[in-house]
Amino acid sequence: MLKQLHISNYALIDELDVSFENGFNVITGETGAGKSILLGALGFALGDRADTNVLYDKDKKCVVEAAFSLTDDALRTIFEENDLDFETECIFRRELNPQKKSRAFINDTPVALQTMKEIGCQLVDIHSQHDSLLLTNADFQLKLLDEISQNGEVLSQYQAEYGHYNTLKRKLNELKEMATKNAAENDYLKFQLDELDKAQLKEGEYAEIEHTLSVMENAEEIKTLLVTANGLMEDSETAILGQINELASTLSRLKHLLPDTESLQERVNILKVELKDIAYELRRHEDGTQFDEGQLQNLQERYDLLSRLMMKHRVNDFGELIALRDSLKERVNAFENIDEAIAKAKKELKDSEKQLSSLAKTLHDKRCQAAKVFSEKVTTLVQQLAMPFAQFQVSVEIIENFGSKGNDEIRFLFSANKGIAVDDLRRVASGGELSRLMLSIKSAVSDYNYIPTLIFDEIDTGVSGEVAAKIGGIMRQMGHSLQLISITHLPQVASQAEHHYFIYKDNEGERTQSHIRVLQHDERITEIAKMLSNDQVTPEALRAAEVLLK
Repeated sequence: MLKQLHISNYALIDELDVSFENGFNVITGETGAGKSILLGALGFALGDRADTNVLYDKDKKCVVEAAFSLTDDALRTIFEENDLDFETECIFRRELNPQKKSRAFINDTPVALQTMKEIGCQLVDIHSQHDSLLLTNADFQLKLLDEISQNGEVLSQYQAEYGHYNTLKRKLNELKEMATKNAAENDYLKFQLDELDKAQLKEGEYAEIEHTLSVMENAEEIKTLLVTANGLMEDSETAILGQINELASTLSRLKHLLPDTESLQERVNILKVELKDIAYELRRHEDGTQFDEGQLQNLQERYDLLSRLMMKHRVNDFGELIALRDSLKERVNAFENIDEAIAKAKKELKDSEKQLSSLAKTLHDKRCQAAKVFSEKVTTLVQQLAMPFAQFQVSVEIIENFGSKGNDEIRFLFSANKGIAVDDLRRVASGGELSRLMLSIKSAVSDYNYIPTLIFDEIDTGVSGEVAAKIGGIMRQMGHSLQLISITHLPQVASQAEHHYFIYKDNEGERTQSHIRVLQHDERITEIAKMLSNDQVTPEALRAAEVLLK
């Protein structure tokens, strides 16, 4: 439930703190005093879009905090899904700075506005008189019935299977489309595949041929350089190895005469081993470098073939050519096995449809069961509101095709008059009837306690007298199941509340400010008397107010 609301620098409110109680709370005050501003601030704290013109002082930031007491452990899931700690004392905070930048927090953790709105919708249902038009919306009707039916888990299973079903249906259609394509296309694919298969493509082959051709095309120069290098190493009078051997012999004699030079001989011996190894490698390369005209021609032809295939198939490198071959192979195999694939897809689709049908039937049965009980409750309530012959029915009819929420068509049917058959609500209900019907529906739904706090913003507009008294009684009864906050101009409704709040404007300072306070019993008598007599507190009005409060 909503425990406290703190508002700072919002519209006509400089600073305001108000605590709310469980049960039926009512808010009254003259037109323009700030009742709608209060609701606007609460909506702002719950994630509604920020109106950048709401700053009371344009140089200060606006802050709205709504504190809730959470006793329903079922709400824990939505907090955990959004990586938020679930606490029984929960604070929603929204800020708007002078630069028109908005920030949102839940328990001091920054959250996205959509997250705040998604969770806020689970805590508070704000309903204005204009929202009665929602009754004519098919999506709203279905959502409401599913909430009453407690279809959440089954609906999630159905929607998961529905997604799988549509995937299988698309797959089957693609296979059928493939099967009906011109066989010439498959012949062309096979022709391309045959050409690539005959080329016997191998991973890395193209780069290897490029390297080998580069070596062979420069074989003569390579050979000359290797011969020269070998001559310098060991095949000449001044060969490096010969001189290094002579140097090693000289140092061997020298170490007997000058012992400090022994390390020099060891270093030369190490160098001699390395030079011998280099000479061996050079000789090996010289012996292996042979200029074979036939091999060069074969490699060049292979290289030209691969290059032509890459150009023909418009690929950028040899790896893409191999990938194209593999893709063609898959497509040709798929085409050749198309009948088998279609049969398999049909079976999978049939199995999914069977599962979908079973889940849809479960949804249908639960909806029908809930619709009967719900229709009776709403009819009983709406008949108390000066419509003694009113009838309300929830129609649940099976349609041919599966939809995202089953294969049911939901319609709210209504008749306000005796002897007139019920018909679609969109065609037969007036604005006033819609308001009373919505109140009855909200009252019936409150038995299921699906949202802990319900707020009515002048839902009782346009009624008076006995109907107003009935509405007040219904709201008081609703307060037994949830926290109900109602903004009203009707004394009959205000008198039924357990807690009475009064909003008023203060014009004494430089700027008008809105304030709110809780009325005690005597103050309530005076306020209700004003409501009864257009702000003129007469003795008769005071007596009437006392009677209403009793």
